[in-house]
Amino acid sequence: MPDWSAIYDQLEGAGLALQRDSAPSPVTGGDISAAWRLKTVSGDLFVKTSQPQFHDMYAAEADGLREISATNTVAAPHVLAVGKTDADAFLVLEWLELTAPCKTAAARLGALLAEMHRDKQAYFGWHRDNTIGLTPQSNTPCDNWCEFFAEQRLSVQLRLAAENGHTGKLQEDGERLLRRLPLFLDDAARGASLLHGDLWGGNWAAHGGQPVIFDPASYYGDRESDLAMTRLFGGFDQSFYRAYQSAWPLDAGHEERQDLYQLYHVLNHLNLFGGAYFNQALGLIKRLL
Repeated sequence: MPDWSAIYDQLEGAGLALQRDSAPSPVTGGDISAAWRLKTVSGDLFVKTSQPQFHDMYAAEADGLREISATNTVAAPHVLAVGKTDADAFLVLEWLELTAPCKTAAARLGALLAEMHRDKQAYFGWHRDNTIGLTPQSNTPCDNWCEFFAEQRLSVQLRLAAENGHTGKLQEDGERLLRRLPLFLDDAARGASLLHGDLWGGNWAAHGGQPVIFDPASYYGDRESDLAMTRLFGGFDQSFYRAYQSAWPLDAGHEERQDLYQLYHVLNHLNLFGGAYFNQALGLIKRLL
C-alpha cells in the first residue's frame, strides 16, 4: 500500500485540493504499476504508483503525454503531477471515463494519428530515454533512421535476448538481418514523426465518443512503426486503417517494413515474458531474410 500521507503532501504542495477523508480506490488493469482513483475537491484523478526507482519511467511517460497533447491531434490524458517520496513513485493524470471504442472512434483515431505523425523534428530519437514496458529504450538523437533503428532498437533487443539465453539461430540470423537493414530502410523516405511508440489495443479507448491514447513510449521515428504495432496484437478496426490511409497513405514497401518494426516488439516481449515469443521472432527474421 502506498504511503498516501507523503504523496498527499506533495500533491497539495503542487496545488491540488484533496479530500483526505476519502481513501483512494484501486483500479484494475495495470501490469507494471498499481492504479488508483483519487477524489479531489475539483474532480477525480487517476494515479499510478510503484517503487521509487520507477520515478524516471513515470517522468518519461508524463513527457510523452505532454508531447502528444501539444500536437492538438489525438487526445491524451492531462498530466497533473509526477514525483516520488521515500516509499513510492507516482504519476497523477486527469480521470477520464473510458469506454470501448466504436467504429466511429476508430476511424477518428486513424485520421488524428496521421495528423499527429505530421508533427516532425530534424532527428530521430528524443530529448530523453524512456522505457518500452520495463525495458530501457534509448533515444539518443541520430540523423540516420537505419542507424538509429539498428543500434538503438534491434541490436539492443538481440543483445538482451543473448543475455537471457536465447542464442544460436536467433543471434546468427539477427546479425544477418542487421547487415541487410539498408535494403529495407531508405532514409530519404523515412521522416522523424512523433510516435506513440507502444500503440497496441490496450493503450487506447474512447472518452465521450472520441479516441484517447495513453501509456506512450514516445520518440520521433518512422510513422510506419506505430502502424506496425497496431497490427501485432489486434484491437484496431478496419475503419481505423482506412481513415489513416485516406489522411496520409503509407509508402510502397510498408508491408515488409511492418515485419521489421514488429520484430522489435516481439523481441522485447521475448525478453520480458520468455520463450513463448522465440519462434515468432525467428519467423519474422526468416521472412525478412
